[in-house]
Amino acid sequence: MSGRARPDQQEAILSAALQRVRRAAPSGVVVCDLDSTLLDNRPRLARILQDYGRTAGLPELTGARPEHWQGWSLERALRNAGLTPELVEAHAAPARRYLAEWFFTSAYCRLDVPVPGGPAFARALVAAGARLAYVSGRPRTMEAGTREVFRAHAFPLPDARTVHLFLKPHRELLDDDWKLEAARLVDRLGPVVAIFDNEPLHVNAYAECWPEAMAVHLDTDDSGRPVEVLERIPSIGDFRTG
Repeated sequence: MSGRARPDQQEAILSAALQRVRRAAPSGVVVCDLDSTLLDNRPRLARILQDYGRTAGLPELTGARPEHWQGWSLERALRNAGLTPELVEAHAAPARRYLAEWFFTSAYCRLDVPVPGGPAFARALVAAGARLAYVSGRPRTMEAGTREVFRAHAFPLPDARTVHLFLKPHRELLDDDWKLEAARLVDRLGPVVAIFDNEPLHVNAYAECWPEAMAVHLDTDDSGRPVEVLERIPSIGDFRTG
């Protein structure tokens, strides 16, 4: 399938994943990324821009909204929030440093919201008999905020038995390297039957790592690297059905 699935196709894809889980229960594992897969972090990004605007004396940024973020471009978000080209040029570097300081913190990740349908689908996976593995590029210092978001939005909570949370041991570890390391940890849980991730490089790597599993790409946003999702991997916009 090429391109994002239509709503009816999306429902069929999610249904097929649940069927795989039921057939493999109680040992089948489902791997789900968090940021831009199960969770939308644009409210976090918007708040960080608002706070930077207050510290930098830029009233335009105090009205920054999640929809101002289109992809990962900070410069575009600054323009969308109302900064002139001159101000964007002047503030892109300090705003990027401010963003880097605060983005990977529990204080701000508490603002994340679910990708539509995400909590219900995660609960359906567990109800169908899956061992659910949240595998994220967030560092372990974000665990408290991540768990708070799970509780606030009724995601299955990590219990180290049925639901597992894998976070980077330290922030400096590259996401690409961590996802490969995490895959080895996930292998200890049981056979992987389905995978959901927004980053083309990662979902492709998972599909190669677990060729018998159903890999699904979340067509939300990503790093923008020139990597095409493998032709055999379907893309969905969210987790809504019906």
